[in-house]
Amino acid sequence: MHFGPAEAAEFTKSLSINILDTHGVSVILCPPFLALSAVSEGVKGTEMKVGAQNMHWEEGGAYTGEITGAMIRETGAEYVILGHSERRHVFGESDNWINKKVHRSLKSGLIPILCVGEKIEEREVGETDNVVAKQLRQGLKDLSASEMETVIIAYEPVWAIGTGLTATPEQAADVHKFIRGALRSLYDQSVADSTWILYGGSVKPDNTVGLLSNEDIDGALVGGASLKLDSFKGIIDAAGEIE
Repeated sequence: MHFGPAEAAEFTKSLSINILDTHGVSVILCPPFLALSAVSEGVKGTEMKVGAQNMHWEEGGAYTGEITGAMIRETGAEYVILGHSERRHVFGESDNWINKKVHRSLKSGLIPILCVGEKIEEREVGETDNVVAKQLRQGLKDLSASEMETVIIAYEPVWAIGTGLTATPEQAADVHKFIRGALRSLYDQSVADSTWILYGGSVKPDNTVGLLSNEDIDGALVGGASLKLDSFKGIIDAAGEIE
């Protein structure tokens, strides 16, 4: 809940000036709903894309305060984050709701970024794999292998979001490897290999290379560091250095 239309447009302009070349790194900006149009306009002529932070699972109707996938598409956005930990744990969204949103996003022509991850108390009792497996299984329920071609998964350890804590590269790599194995079990090796799996949890310029150098970590879901031009540019630049 940062950046209204004017501030988001100014940030996007500054970002595009400072990042003339993303060095092959896919950059997706996900502002609040009201800023989607401004950011979509701001990225024109650049390699950057735009996504929303959430959406409703219905095509339309009496759901006051909600936003449809078609509305998001109309702004020029192509992606949508679903199942973010704050949606799950602050707003009480269930796996069933999130699954319906994933299906609707695909029907709306949006690429879903499905977030999964455990809380600190779940990690401490060794439940990380079970929690992540359940969120994956239920979040992807009834999705075909062909539909999975555009789905992105983001692993965000809830205990490392906004706390300053970061999973070590080894901790992150272990869960990403587990997620890839779970995708192999749910679908096949092709889906497991081709699905982008992002890491999200206090990503900063100085830990980007250590995290993204792992073969199972394909990118980053950046939170607070994306609000500051220098740190966000630093993360993009660092990602661009990884072969």
